Amino acid sequence: MKPRQIALLSIILAFALLAAPLPSDGQQPAKVYRIAYLGVSTGGYDTDPHNCPIQGAPHWQALVEGLREDGYIKGENLVIECRWTKGREEDAPTLATELVSLKPDLIVAMGTVLVLAAKQATRTIPIVMVDVGDPVGRGLVASLVHPGGNVTGLTFTFMEMEGKRLQLLKEAVPKASRVAVLSYLTGAPRSGFRREEETAARALGVTLQFYEVRALEELEAAFVAMKKERAEALLVVPDPFFYLHAQRIVDLAAKSRLPAMYPFRESAKAGGLMAYDLNRPEVFRRIGFYVDKILKGTNPGDLPVEQPTKFELVINLKTANALGLKIPESLLRRADEVVQ
Repeated sequence: MKPRQIALLSIILAFALLAAPLPSDGQQPAKVYRIAYLGVSTGGYDTDPHNCPIQGAPHWQALVEGLREDGYIKGENLVIECRWTKGREEDAPTLATELVSLKPDLIVAMGTVLVLAAKQATRTIPIVMVDVGDPVGRGLVASLVHPGGNVTGLTFTFMEMEGKRLQLLKEAVPKASRVAVLSYLTGAPRSGFRREEETAARALGVTLQFYEVRALEELEAAFVAMKKERAEALLVVPDPFFYLHAQRIVDLAAKSRLPAMYPFRESAKAGGLMAYDLNRPEVFRRIGFYVDKILKGTNPGDLPVEQPTKFELVINLKTANALGLKIPESLLRRADEVVQ
């Protein structure tokens, strides 16, 4: 073969190689999933209501870790779109509609009001709920075993825990005969909570005094009323509003010298006397299980709603000392964490 022919053949082979498809290992490009998240607050780590926190917020970190354990990694095969009400529950319908317009593969929503808003915004996009106390009673699911519809997830046994919280508070403050109960008026219906509280109160021989607030500005007046009516201890009812303003409530309780039982461990860590709470990071990590099942084709209506099994008692000894309280040794031994 002549040199000119060899050169021409080399050029043809080079073009053929360029035109040929690249070698493949047989795998298709990974699908990128889009999840929408509707929550109450980033936990103070982010000021933009459209952004997702990157670090710091324990619940958020647990959620991301749970998704990672099931193979969904932010920035690789997962995009998360977040919206936060920042304590303004009236914004939930607008934010839910905004997230639905992004056409996500599914929505994760936190809290009864926000899950209701998400369900009203879509009947087709799967919704994984968390931090909901009575999903059957609120019409979110048909039953815990077979939810039906497009909503499933994790429910919190808030109401059943109220009696236990009051019992633990009475153990810590055995002389307390008048206990103030602080609740958020515009939150979930109170009838179930109140029934549990009053049943426990009768068994413990204490009188309950009820105080309801609608806004942050009403908190101080509520504590003034508690002091005027000689409350000797305080029970804070679970609500996202009280989680959002945990430090403010802890400060007002300290100012009023009221030993208080909180529904969130963060409140005890922030200076509250004690908290009896779910193991929330574990609950949020479990969201990944539901996300994985749904993204792989399982109908959300066929996934049973789970209830929590692990609870935590946190006692702040520093606060007890400041209040002049001696926490019984039997109670300290049962605590999962003691803040010195």
